[in-house]
Amino acid sequence: MKQPVFFTGVLLCMLAAGAGCMAQKKSVWLPDKQLLQTIQKDFKDGDKQYKVLKATLPPDRFPKTFDPKTGKSETSGSGWWCSGFYPGTLLYLYEQTGDTVLYNEAVRMLSLLQKEQYNKGTHDLGFMMYCSFGNANRLKPAPEYKEILLNSAKSLSTRFNPTVGCIKSWDSKQPSDFLVIIDNMMNLELLFETTRATGDSSFYKIAVTHANTTMKNHFRPDYSSYHVVNYNPETGAVQEKKTAQGFANESAWARGQTWGLYGYTVCYRETKDPRYLQQAQHIAEFILSNPNLPSDKIPYWDFNAPDIPNALRDASAAAIMASALIELSHYTDKKSGGRYMKVAETILKNLSSYKYKAAPGTNGGFILEHGVGHKPAGTEVDQPLTYGDYYFIEACKRYKELKK
Repeated sequence: MKQPVFFTGVLLCMLAAGAGCMAQKKSVWLPDKQLLQTIQKDFKDGDKQYKVLKATLPPDRFPKTFDPKTGKSETSGSGWWCSGFYPGTLLYLYEQTGDTVLYNEAVRMLSLLQKEQYNKGTHDLGFMMYCSFGNANRLKPAPEYKEILLNSAKSLSTRFNPTVGCIKSWDSKQPSDFLVIIDNMMNLELLFETTRATGDSSFYKIAVTHANTTMKNHFRPDYSSYHVVNYNPETGAVQEKKTAQGFANESAWARGQTWGLYGYTVCYRETKDPRYLQQAQHIAEFILSNPNLPSDKIPYWDFNAPDIPNALRDASAAAIMASALIELSHYTDKKSGGRYMKVAETILKNLSSYKYKAAPGTNGGFILEHGVGHKPAGTEVDQPLTYGDYYFIEACKRYKELKK
């Protein structure tokens, strides 16, 4: 996608601020020493688990989940939306442990994944390519990684419709459908990074346009989010608001709420636009003040599940929430930041407990138990999920870095 490069001074300033915000911002929150010790053990246990996962993985496949009832693992090809999380987690764990076995396995998986840089049939290239190649390039920058990330951003950008103002999420058999899911907020980080790396502002403009359109149409007055919005691709008008993975169209699917929380936190980091910070805080308020959020802060799979308090918990949503709240705490006033950090600590403590973290050698090699993938479809229900592990280790990493 070759477009003229044009930057205003404001945009340059925003990008420069976004690039270094995590490093420049200093949290006033002092980390819990005992939790830091627990996190170190999480890294070591994660190292052991991912060696188990590595040993059972077919050479050309990516891990997907594990069924504790049958003892069978499920894998995928590189085109599955979760394919980037396994190499991404390996790289996070390598960063914390220095175990080159994990690094070498990550590099092997990247060689299988790199062809997806040209995949224009999915909106999930942020998950697939940025969580993997983005981390690889962060740890050991290489021209080939930068080229793959650029091509991935170009492929993702082909799904943007300027009339709608969004990147298409799912393809539909109906030409009158343009389906956008809240999860798509997580793929914008790839676009922001590509503008920073190349100077091509077109990627940045697509990202903020998508974020603005989603902010306008995906959220209810209480700042809970619909899962799916169906637009008219010719006019941009909203045709339908519904769910796919939640309990009901008007319910608040837990992981969807955390995708929004994380996504708008990233948007504020990258732009310094106060609207995105306000949006992230509004979403955080909906989640944290929700009467159906359990005291251990591990959410039910849907905040409106009909069988609460017996509804299944979703450890993956908790991990995403913890990682997002740790970052968000850096951008707010001391009172709000302290509240966010306290919740993140509670989540990390509970995810690190025997209730949610698997004993080494069990769970098919995955770190966390009790994720809920797609309950209405009956898939990956009360099972480990690769993205649950990824964001758990990321949250642990972010918490550890508070010492700096």
